[in-house]
This record gives sequence, structure tokens and C-alpha cells, in this order.
Amino acid sequence: MTTTGLQRQFIEVMAKHLPPSGTSLRLVDIEGRAWEVLSELRGDLDMVVKPLNADDWHLNPDSIDALVAFDVLPDADFLREALRALREGGRLIMLNAGGVADERHVRTLQEAGYTRILVAPGLEQPAPLGVLMRGEKPHSQARTEDRIKQIAAVDNNLPAKRSGRYVYLLIQQKPNKPAWKLKPTDRIEWNAIAVEGHDEQVVLAFSSLPKAVEFMQPVVKAGIVKDVNKVAKFAWEIAKHWPFAMLLNPSDEIFRTQKLALLAIDPATAEAPDE
Repeated sequence: MTTTGLQRQFIEVMAKHLPPSGTSLRLVDIEGRAWEVLSELRGDLDMVVKPLNADDWHLNPDSIDALVAFDVLPDADFLREALRALREGGRLIMLNAGGVADERHVRTLQEAGYTRILVAPGLEQPAPLGVLMRGEKPHSQARTEDRIKQIAAVDNNLPAKRSGRYVYLLIQQKPNKPAWKLKPTDRIEWNAIAVEGHDEQVVLAFSSLPKAVEFMQPVVKAGIVKDVNKVAKFAWEIAKHWPFAMLLNPSDEIFRTQKLALLAIDPATAEAPDE
């Protein structure tokens, strides 16, 4: 496969989501479409190519760190077999150059059993282009605290290319007071706007303050979302450890199919607000 400049950019985005591993990262590349670029970017890949048909993979359970699929349309068998072959915390990373990021992709991965889902545009040039879909095989720890610690320990070794980026959440703050009216005795609580997913809540995140405000205005005007009194900014280094799925830059039409939900967020983890 000859890789064009745009395809290379897409695959470079996929590479940023590869999980850490031991001395080598056990990777499956569906139809070999990302092989060339990934091999240039990473020298620690133990990579094999598999066809699109999952019946022909013959992969052992819990045997790979990641499975990447560029410009392929996975079916239920594909998603099931990928989940079976991934080790705990292993990642499925797909990028469809012609797709559009929306909540349907979150639901598809949730229903297939994936967790820590991220759906976002593949590129912003500046208009969104393509859709990135990432999901992980769940960890077996019963206690949420233990699971989060394991996830954090793994993700601390991710490449630093994502550092310096932020996500923005729509927040309901209680008490609803400006900072200068807050008393030392006031207990501040933050709840982020989210939607009900298949079996968990999915927080609505935005890549910039203008995108968050653009989304918020019509849904507040329509009375769908009420009492949002803050747009909070979080570093990606914080956001990537959240133990819930995240949908980046959703359309305000999401509430036509998904129910509004609220997720508790620690205010102390936020960045100073933008000017």
C-alpha cells in the first residue's frame, strides 16, 4: 500500500494512542494499512498483519497489546474477536478517514464490551476530518480504586506528544456563586454534563472553549440543559485517567437519542480558567 500525505497524518494520530508495553509492543495491523508509518515511528513494535475477516486471525486470547485498523469497517465479529485477543487494558484503535465523530461510535464500542472509549475527529484542518475510535479491554479488578491505579500506572508512560492539550467540560457548580462571593466554608461541587451510554455515563468534552460555548448555547436556550454556570478546562494528562468514556465535540443533536446525565468531577483537578 502506498501511503499518501493525508493517510500518513491519520496514521500518526493513531500512533499517539498506542499503549505502553514491555520491551516490545505486540501489535496487529488489519490489512497492513498502517504498517509502514508505524514502523517508522516506533522501533519497539512486534507487528503482524491480519486480514479483515476475523475468522482468519487465529490469535490467542489476551495475547496482544493493540489492534489497529485504518479505513476498515468493523462488524460485530471483528469487535468481539479483537476484544478477545487484547490483553487487559489493551487497545483497539480505528480511524476511518471518511467518517464523522458522533455518539453512535461510542455506543457501538460500549455494546461490544470496550471501556475507556474515546471518539474524536481524526484531524482538524481546521474543519474536522475523519473519526478516531479508541476502546480498551476492561481490567479485571473489582475495586474501582485498584482499576484506576492500574490504568494510571500504564498511561503514565504514554508518549508525551499529547501533553499541553486540553479538554473543556460544561459544569454545574454548587453553590452557584461567583468566585468573589464564595466563602471559605462553602463546599464546592462540580457535575459535568454527560449522556447515558449503553451501561455507563459518557461525558461530553470539547477541544476548545469556543466549541464548548457553541454547543452550550442552543441546548441551554432550548431548555435541554439547565444551570450550567461554568466551562472548566482540564489538561489531557488529567482527562486521560478519567474512568469513564468521553465523547469529543459532539453535535447538539445528541440529546435527540441520548438522555442527559451528570458526572461528578473534582474541581481541584481543573486548570485555571481561560481569560
